Amino acid sequence: MRAGLNSTFRSLEVPNYRLFAGGQLVKLVGVWMMFTAQDWLVLELSDNSPGALGMVTALQFVPVMLLTLVSGRLADRYDKRKILIVANAAFAVFAIAFAVLVTAGVVALWHVFVFALLLGIANAVETPVRQAFVSELVELRLLPNALALSAATFNMARISGPALAGVLLAVLSTPGVFLISTVLAVAPVFTYIRMRQAELHRSERKPGAAPARVIDGLRYVGKRHDLLLPICLMAMIGMIGFNFPVTLAALAKINFNAGPSTFGLLTTALAIGSLGGALAGTRRRSRPGVYLVIGAALLFGVFEFLVGFAPNFVVAALLLVPTGFFSIYLAQGANHRVQMGVDPEFRGRVMALYVLVFLGTTPIGATLAGWWGEHYGVPSSIWAAGLISFVAAVGALIWQLRVSGDRFEVRGLRVRLVSASTEPSSSPSPAPAPSGASPASAVPGQREKGGVRGHAEPVANPTGPVAHV
Repeated sequence: MRAGLNSTFRSLEVPNYRLFAGGQLVKLVGVWMMFTAQDWLVLELSDNSPGALGMVTALQFVPVMLLTLVSGRLADRYDKRKILIVANAAFAVFAIAFAVLVTAGVVALWHVFVFALLLGIANAVETPVRQAFVSELVELRLLPNALALSAATFNMARISGPALAGVLLAVLSTPGVFLISTVLAVAPVFTYIRMRQAELHRSERKPGAAPARVIDGLRYVGKRHDLLLPICLMAMIGMIGFNFPVTLAALAKINFNAGPSTFGLLTTALAIGSLGGALAGTRRRSRPGVYLVIGAALLFGVFEFLVGFAPNFVVAALLLVPTGFFSIYLAQGANHRVQMGVDPEFRGRVMALYVLVFLGTTPIGATLAGWWGEHYGVPSSIWAAGLISFVAAVGALIWQLRVSGDRFEVRGLRVRLVSASTEPSSSPSPAPAPSGASPASAVPGQREKGGVRGHAEPVANPTGPVAHV
């Protein structure tokens, strides 16, 4: 058991990663407290309007659409740690100013819209840089574990933040929650400053290398089907299926008449499942197979569809646990597949593209979810999102089968994947290098002893969620 725990948390043995994870946990608890209180505030100021809630969420993510690719270029060109210090400091300043308005009792709905946009700008710069920075905190063999623990940290905060906010909303009211959350938001500034720069795993920029251009990153992804498929899948599901900040807040308050103390519990239920999904990936040591990602997407769509038909608060909360599990298992698997298959010199721009399609499409999805909920009911916006996510996963499966030449073979009640590859599908070895290439060059981003497979890898046997498809 102790060996299993050591395996699960092995990245925390790295001092810089401990600082990173600790700072993120403290900040994100505060962020989720603030977002929960903000949702309650918006519904109070707008007379329970799902449309207003959707507008706030959209404004938080509009900057992601506009700035993320530029941020990825900065991540490939400049010191990521310094960019993160500036971005987190800006976020803290905006959060403090917002809290002052709320505490003074002069806040209006348009103030919430403005600060949602400002906080979104800080996040648009910070998120892709932070995603790429994880690869500098640990050596390559620990990268899957570090990414999984980062997802677990996020979901620990998503569990504790809304639950804590619910208690504090009842005890201290909205201003008290905002004040506490702003204090917590400052934490990453200090943890990034304390990091040991000499222990960062940085890739030296090649002398005479061309400047990092956004268009080069887009062309790179366009030539890589193994990167393009998970990015396209997450674009659709991120836009339509991941609008829980809008739908769950409205469902709790409007449909289930939740009070301040129980308002955030649906989000907490979703986050409990998400934490399980994140921890399920902490022992991963290699790049996840494409069918694992698609299988998680299929099951996520099914459970989100069921949430839309939940007859009461308790049933909705229970269904949100597996929904949360497969949401993060999917997002984490897609993230790992992209991160571990990309060349280091393109990592910042490729991860920026991933963040753009995953989070940058939220303004469209959140606005649509809010409009749909206002006109046709919040539950229908949830089951429709689940149905569309399921269809997107089926489309990705068909795409992968056509490109790879793989097929599914049905024998009785058993479904088996028949790989078109001439190599055994369970082989952990990377595909042979193209003619004239060295073995190392066949694997993008591979360091010595890394063991990361590239885009020519054979398809892995289906495991995890896909075994149930």
